[in-house]
Amino acid sequence: MMFPTEVLLAYLFAVLLVVVAPGPDNILAISRGLSQGRAAAVLSSIGAGLGIMVHTTAAALGLTLVIQASPAAFWAVKLIGAAYLLWLGIKALASRNLISFTPAARQSLPRVFATGLLSNVLNPKPGLFVLAFIPQFVSASRGSVTLQMLVYGAIFAVLTAIIFSVLGSYAARLSGWLERRPKATSWLNFGAGATFIASGVSILVLGNRR
Repeated sequence: MMFPTEVLLAYLFAVLLVVVAPGPDNILAISRGLSQGRAAAVLSSIGAGLGIMVHTTAAALGLTLVIQASPAAFWAVKLIGAAYLLWLGIKALASRNLISFTPAARQSLPRVFATGLLSNVLNPKPGLFVLAFIPQFVSASRGSVTLQMLVYGAIFAVLTAIIFSVLGSYAARLSGWLERRPKATSWLNFGAGATFIASGVSILVLGNRR
């Protein structure tokens, strides 16, 4: 059996813990829900889920391992990812409009989706995490390792999209309350910006041998 029940259940539990842990992707989905409603939160979440699949496909094909083994390639990916997250964080701190109820500050839904996708794809940490995490549940004795990697990655991606969508949708319900409390909104923008900056810095100090 390629996916034994006990292994699958253990994997699902581990993935749930990873997905609900605070990070830039779920912060982004929650921010979209607060400022632009459920549709924006869902699109941002789907973007993050597709990002997981990009990393999984790269890991299954060996690209992540190649990048990790090549200092130059790893640094290039790391700098791009860190720069993008730092840019999101600095922009959120400077403009305080990541969460905004002003119509002019809202982003188009395609851009919301693209930001959700790129914030995940350009972050090398999910790629290295997938490379270290998913193989723990894979066994060559159960069939194609590549297929197992892709299926486990798809499960990870779907759960990410669903859970982030739920979080963002619940956040959307708070938008009316926050709209009447600009100070609270300002502090949320500050927290979101600080989270992105912290994530960008953590990428810069990420070692390529981990």
